[in-house]
Amino acid sequence: MLDRDGPVPIYKQVADEIRQQIESGELKPGEPVPSEAKLEEDYNIARTTARRVARELREQGVAYTIQGEGTFVGPEGSPRLPRKVPLYQRIAAEIAARIQRGEIPPNRAIPGEKVMMQQYGVAKVTVRQAVAHLREQGWVFTVPYRGTYVSGLDKWPSDERS
Repeated sequence: MLDRDGPVPIYKQVADEIRQQIESGELKPGEPVPSEAKLEEDYNIARTTARRVARELREQGVAYTIQGEGTFVGPEGSPRLPRKVPLYQRIAAEIAARIQRGEIPPNRAIPGEKVMMQQYGVAKVTVRQAVAHLREQGWVFTVPYRGTYVSGLDKWPSDERS
């Protein structure tokens, strides 16, 4: 339970709770610390406050951050528990599957950054990695200041054309 009116900043209170989970073994070395989106939801805090939680945990030496992947338990350079597929690739695969099923037809926009950040509970950098991955594969193209759109069938990865 957070003391929102007390002298200890909210981010420090949340960081203390997570540090206790680490010390008790509930969160193990190499495991991800809850994402910014999860912290926002669980503690009803702002995204900037959630970022400060990660910074506080890093400063305490109990966690480290890898851009685009998240914050993990342990000191900098500790091995992470292997993830089967990076998060941005899973998001890209879901969007590609929607394209294949015809849910998002050629020349129509895919969901925007804010929508994907909320839908997947990830940071903007992760969404941008997912979109870049889709672009590299040929699923989408981006029009500056307009958005990202589904490519024509002729641009899709050759093994995915029907």
